[in-house]
Amino acid sequence: MALTSNAETETETEEAPRSGRRAPRRSSTRVHDTLVDRVFMTGVYILLTTFMLVILVPLVNIVANSFSSPNAVNSGEVFLWPVEFTTIGYETVLSDPQILRGFMNSFLYTVGGTLLSLILTVAIAYPLSRRELVGRKAIITGILFTMLFAGGLIPMYLVVQSLGMLNTRWALIVPGAIGAWQVLIAMTFFQSQIPDSLYEAAELDGASDFRILWSVVLPLSKPLLAVIALMYAVGTWNSYFDALIYLRDPDLYPLQLVLRNILILNTQVSGLSASEQLEMQKVADLMKYALIVVSTVPVLLVYPFVARHFTKGVMIGAVKG
Repeated sequence: MALTSNAETETETEEAPRSGRRAPRRSSTRVHDTLVDRVFMTGVYILLTTFMLVILVPLVNIVANSFSSPNAVNSGEVFLWPVEFTTIGYETVLSDPQILRGFMNSFLYTVGGTLLSLILTVAIAYPLSRRELVGRKAIITGILFTMLFAGGLIPMYLVVQSLGMLNTRWALIVPGAIGAWQVLIAMTFFQSQIPDSLYEAAELDGASDFRILWSVVLPLSKPLLAVIALMYAVGTWNSYFDALIYLRDPDLYPLQLVLRNILILNTQVSGLSASEQLEMQKVADLMKYALIVVSTVPVLLVYPFVARHFTKGVMIGAVKG
């Protein structure tokens, strides 16, 4: 008795070279989508396209404005393509010492802070992933508690002040060096993705805990390190509030704080004469768009180098085995 279904199966056979028998060569099955499936997938594509346009159109508009003439920007003529193409906005931005200093400060804070955060996060998460650690549950509970409750801005400011880090570079690196969420992600990865047999084999070979971490765990944790590094780096690069609270010296300001002062407070760029200040006022809006592009490009340049690890790392802890 033959059963019929929506699946259409095609089987091709080929002649056996010696026995003369016709053996199955390939079997392919095509399943026809139902009307409900097609409607659902159409809705998904429409929704994803809408989200893409909502994110992409403003970015393209900012880039187009940054390459347009001041008159076209001020009159609102620019949409998705530059009008009267010019690079005067970037020339003004890249020639200002305050902006260049802020860019270098942000680069230093991001690189140094990310390295320190990675080291400390792994140093905490790896021991917590080992079930034989004494007091492991109590420490994890304490980390979870910090995700729900925090001391607040004033106690944090007093702690930074008591440590003598006010108006220093350390104030932007040390207080936020460890993220509780990143620690939990790393701990989950070490527990679910590193087999216990590897630990046992390394211990039988006489390897110490540090040797196991350096030679066994870290080489297998590249997706994890890429995800955590990207989290820390993007957060540090985009942060300006800590600098606003802890720093007073303009030479220590990160790029985001300089950008905030120009965009929100409308402060003039230093180092220019009166006539140059007047000319700068004419291209103020254009410079703002150029600043946004300059502050965004570094993160976009870093992402392709961690993309292949990032796509694996975003599923950390989702599937075990």
